[in-house]
Amino acid sequence: MKRKIFLLMLVLVIIYVYKINEQNIFIPDTAIRLRVIPNSNNPEDINIKEQVKKYLEKNVYALTKDINDIDEARTIINESIPDIKNNIDDIFTNNSYNLPYDINYGYNYFPVKKYRGQTYDDGYYESLVISIGEADGDNWWCVLFPNFCLVDTDKEKEYKSYFKELLTKYSKK
Repeated sequence: MKRKIFLLMLVLVIIYVYKINEQNIFIPDTAIRLRVIPNSNNPEDINIKEQVKKYLEKNVYALTKDINDIDEARTIINESIPDIKNNIDDIFTNNSYNLPYDINYGYNYFPVKKYRGQTYDDGYYESLVISIGEADGDNWWCVLFPNFCLVDTDKEKEYKSYFKELLTKYSKK
C-alpha cells in the first residue's frame, strides 16, 4: 500500500513540475533585460561568458530583487556600472583573458528568443548588455527587473529538493 501511495505521489509531483515548466513567462513592457554576448563559441570565450553570467546572477540581481519601482531600478543599475566593470575586470584578469568588452545600459537589440514554448520578439529593449570582444557567440539573456530568472531557478531547486526527499524517505521502506 505504501508503495502505491509513493508511486501516486511521484506521478503527481512529476506532472506538477512539468506543468510549472511549461508555463509561459510574460515579460512586461517595463522590464529591464540583461544580456551577455561572448566573443565566440569557443570554450575559453564560453567559460568567460559563464563566469560573467554567474557574477551577474549573484550580485547584480541582488541589487534589484527587492525593488518594485522601475525608476529606482534604473538608478541603482546606472550607479552600479562602475562596480560591475571592476568585477568583470577581475574575472578577466583572474583568467588571463585579454579581450575588450563593453557595458551598455540603454535600448539594445535582442534577437528572437524561444523559451518554454513562448516566443519573444526581436527588437530594442531597455537592458544592460555586456558585449565581449567581437560579440559573435551565443548570448545569454534574462530579465533583470522585475527579477524573473532567479525566481525560476529557485522554484526548480525547491521542487528537485522536495522530490529528492520523497525518494529518500520512501526508498528506505
